[in-house]
Amino acid sequence: MSEALAQRPTPADDHATEVFLGHRELLFSVVYNMLGSVSDTEDVLQETWLAWARHSSKPVRDEIDNPRAYLVRIAVNQALTRQASISRRRETYVGPWLPEPLMTQTPDAHDHARAAGAADAAESAVRNESVSMALLVVLETLTPLERAVFVLREVFGYSHGEIAEILGRSTSAIRQLAHRAREHVQARRPRYQADPEVRQQVTERFLAAALGGDLAGLMNLLAPDVTLWTDGGGKAPSALRPVLGRDKVARTLHGYAGNSRQPHLDIHYRHVNGDPSAVVFSGDSTYAVMIVDVNRDTGQVTDVYLVTNPDKLQGVRLGKGGAADGTPGRAPAPRGGRPAQGRRPGTADPGAAG
Repeated sequence: MSEALAQRPTPADDHATEVFLGHRELLFSVVYNMLGSVSDTEDVLQETWLAWARHSSKPVRDEIDNPRAYLVRIAVNQALTRQASISRRRETYVGPWLPEPLMTQTPDAHDHARAAGAADAAESAVRNESVSMALLVVLETLTPLERAVFVLREVFGYSHGEIAEILGRSTSAIRQLAHRAREHVQARRPRYQADPEVRQQVTERFLAAALGGDLAGLMNLLAPDVTLWTDGGGKAPSALRPVLGRDKVARTLHGYAGNSRQPHLDIHYRHVNGDPSAVVFSGDSTYAVMIVDVNRDTGQVTDVYLVTNPDKLQGVRLGKGGAADGTPGRAPAPRGGRPAQGRRPGTADPGAAG
């Protein structure tokens, strides 16, 4: 038999690839919600694929009754293992750390109508919110194990018993972790969020005031206790700690706009992490991603998340026709080698993945 024939994919290889790709969006969503990093998520998925491919290529192997559960277990535990190296990187990170922005599809009227008529509309709303920048920031305050349990339980609806099997813990221990994580998140998560259309309008007015040097207009849009989170990673202008209070936030943003050396900035309003957001470009390069949280009752901005670290903006680019889009990601190779170029799922919305 020639070497070429020996390397030819078998039906078993094709089936293994098909099964993995069928669950890849779910795996991406779970891991991204655990890590908040697209690049680390892709690495975990690569490791998960290799483990799955190794099992599938065994001449004699145990049949897996539930490939989905098997793959989720591998991915979750790989993500927990990676948390140690991520934590070490965070210790030397310059300034606040924010999750890596993830481009998501902008809902249209058809999507809203379909969601409104769904039997699990409430659950879908929770899942859509799970990838929001604000909630991901809150999840950063949990321990890695608490975060894994919260994501699996509150976002994807796994039972305590299923999570116990995934993590190799007792069901009672998982219940305690879930309770602790849920209380922690509920105490810190944003409440009374304005609807997406209002957030879009406020975002546009906010950015117009900030870039236009309208300090008075900016002050009127900010809540008294507003917080500005800037993530430049030491590679772009940013504050070394969160900026608190209307006056300080307004003057900080006013200073950023005044000191910008970019001759021309193009603004595209898109959805990032499920939120109405502003993606700012300088030419073909992504300059910043900005997301604001808006109080439903007052219409004022309560939190501003500004990512300018160029390493975190590589997944956001100008697509065809000048639209903001996500970059291609990596897909697994069918023989278990390094992945070939392919398109990463366009959204990490767990509602779509579940």
